[in-house]
Amino acid sequence: MNPVIIGNATLYLGDCRDILPTLGKVDAVVTDPPFGMNFRSNHRIEKHIAIANDDTEELLIWACSLPVNHSRYVFCRWDNFASVPKPRSVVTWIKNNHSMGDLEHEHGRQTELCLFYAGEGHFWPRARPNDVIRAPRTGNEFHPTEKPVQLMRAIVEWTSGVVLDPFMGSGTTGVAAVQMGRKFIGIEREPKYFDIACKRIEQAQRQGDLFIEGAAA
Repeated sequence: MNPVIIGNATLYLGDCRDILPTLGKVDAVVTDPPFGMNFRSNHRIEKHIAIANDDTEELLIWACSLPVNHSRYVFCRWDNFASVPKPRSVVTWIKNNHSMGDLEHEHGRQTELCLFYAGEGHFWPRARPNDVIRAPRTGNEFHPTEKPVQLMRAIVEWTSGVVLDPFMGSGTTGVAAVQMGRKFIGIEREPKYFDIACKRIEQAQRQGDLFIEGAAA
């Protein structure tokens, strides 16, 4: 399928396992793949579509092994650690709420984790960052596991080159990249979320263009 090109963003509707081999080695991967939660939102009047392939860790393991020039940042759960390749470090996202889970025998989880893997050409674009990010969670308006733009901007800032998200969802990584003037490649197999991502990234691109035109005036 031909991609949709929006400014610095190139977006593909389809299965990333089919599309990635046509792209070659990429610079950086920043992604939140299905990782075996079998997640389905029950807290909205209009429920989100169930996440495809979220009943297995297969795609998480695959994402952690993608060849990159600079780096990979891959979100996961703490109990995925035994299945994935050993990361160089683990970034912790601290949210402004906590999950329900097992109220009797489990601590309320106020964090999510992101695995960091360095590519052969890795370097810190700025000063060496810490492994904690504090960012308020979203209301999951666009996607059942939607990440805040603030969080994804912080991670994109640690990467160099073109940013790829093979599990684009509603496009938050793309919004962050476009806001920062970075080139982005996104892949999403669900048409509903692909359309949402296109609209969000187009809006981010327009806002960025307006900012540049205003600064030049």
